[in-house]
Amino acid sequence: MTVRSAGGSDVEAITAIYNDAVEHSTASWDLEPVTPASRAAWLAEKQDGGWPVLVAEVDGEVVGWSSMGPFRPKDGYRHTVEHSVYVADGQRGRGVGRALLEPLIEECRRRGVHAMVGGLDASNAGSLAFHRRLGFVEVGRLPQVGRKFDRWLDLVFTVLLLDGDTETEPTG
Repeated sequence: MTVRSAGGSDVEAITAIYNDAVEHSTASWDLEPVTPASRAAWLAEKQDGGWPVLVAEVDGEVVGWSSMGPFRPKDGYRHTVEHSVYVADGQRGRGVGRALLEPLIEECRRRGVHAMVGGLDASNAGSLAFHRRLGFVEVGRLPQVGRKFDRWLDLVFTVLLLDGDTETEPTG
């Protein structure tokens, strides 16, 4: 397996992997597939902002991708990022997700990022276990904040603190 930065030639594969999640799972809460043009614009926006997008290849075929970006647009969140990892159907459980997320974690450490956040569907046991194995801790559940496939979905936030500074200032 090779992990590398994504380029324009990867847009079709990234789109296909993402759309499979849109159409067949609750890994994405988009309700309609995205277009290659919208994914190309997304990739350009990530790259223009200095945010990595990685792809994993097996035998020359893109089998997964990952990215990160700002958690929220306010300056107070500037030390926190949110990440995404999508692995092609038939490739899950083979180390692709780990190979895509570990370099993002290391890039965050290099950049001095304090926290990485993941937003996961509470019913996605595989994704929850994957994040736990990489040191992410569940920090909150928002019940029934999403709806897909005619059912309400709970959102789980997981966090990985990267710099060892876990002290927080008192509030109020």
